[in-house]
Amino acid sequence: MLEHRSAVGGIARVARMSEPVIQGGQSSEKLRIAGLSKRYGETFALTATDLVVQQGEFVTLLGPSGSGKTTLLMMIAGLTQPTSGEIWIEKKDATFSPPHRRDIGMMFQSYALFPHMTVAENIGFPLRMRGMSAEQIRQEVDAILDLIKLPGIHGRFPTQLSGGQQQRVALARAIVHKPSIVLMDEPLAALDKALRSHMQTEIRQLQKALGITVLYVTHDQEEAMTMSDRICLMNNAAIEQIGSPEDLYFSPRTLFAGQFLGDSNCVRGKLSGIDAASGTGTLSLPCGMTLRGRVADSAKVGASAVLLVRPESIRVGADKADANVNQISCAIEECTVMGSLSRTRMKLDDGSTMVSVGLTQATKPITGGRSQIAFDAPTAIIFGEKHV
Repeated sequence: MLEHRSAVGGIARVARMSEPVIQGGQSSEKLRIAGLSKRYGETFALTATDLVVQQGEFVTLLGPSGSGKTTLLMMIAGLTQPTSGEIWIEKKDATFSPPHRRDIGMMFQSYALFPHMTVAENIGFPLRMRGMSAEQIRQEVDAILDLIKLPGIHGRFPTQLSGGQQQRVALARAIVHKPSIVLMDEPLAALDKALRSHMQTEIRQLQKALGITVLYVTHDQEEAMTMSDRICLMNNAAIEQIGSPEDLYFSPRTLFAGQFLGDSNCVRGKLSGIDAASGTGTLSLPCGMTLRGRVADSAKVGASAVLLVRPESIRVGADKADANVNQISCAIEECTVMGSLSRTRMKLDDGSTMVSVGLTQATKPITGGRSQIAFDAPTAIIFGEKHV
């Protein structure tokens, strides 16, 4: 089971924390951190945090700058000492072990290749440090270069390689000694968009093929959604939510999670009631309109609240009458055709702005005109005032 403890409370009615699926029903724990924290003076860079990662998982630490993700990674790597807590790698206490005794591989944004060493020497370095023979090192280097599709470049130096080739060599060096877990700190941030997308696919395919366990740091939500088995979303030095990309996108447990991953529309009002049977709440807007949606545990009847709904959940045009369908009259401010998709911006009567994204139709809404928009109540979530 992947666990976490943070200052943020759970929201059971929206989503329960996703658990890892282990093939054959067997769990093989690679990393466990328990009560890990880091404090500088009176400021916490990371509050007491628990996390378990299983064999073969690709888990991404995602969050804005200052959220604690890099601090957590650096403590696991042994490059930063924790204030409290424990780090277990392969069920061995590694809390105060030096980095070279933690059985980890590391890959940085800077690649950190030794400029005076050839490709073969760079990749073979961790093997040489582990006392392997020259012949064993040669065989392992040959095998890994074939695996990353760069055979025959053994004698080149890093300056003779392209950015993508340097990235592959850095990856090969991180995994050649078959570590228990590979730590990656924004390794693709310096690449252009096309190469970054290609390397995302390549790293993920290699990770799956070899069954490597990866803990990856990024602030790029698209990168996290593309590559991860699970995302550990961090905010204010704590874990906000852990789950699959689908869990976090469709069932965010906090307003921060809903707004950080993907685009969202937010409408403020007051929670006027909750249907106990369905868990659906009614949000009353200042203009007199009401909207329905799933209710987070933090939402209290009579208190201020905010409803979150994704742009792709909103349909422009009149919809069938249904108690589970929200229908709103609005003014069309702009409709932009982006090819197969169109983006429509609307203004509600209370002054709120909403955006819809959907398939491009032959007839688009008239800018300046009025229209109905609709979205299903289960696609919206109402958060309480502590998240507003």
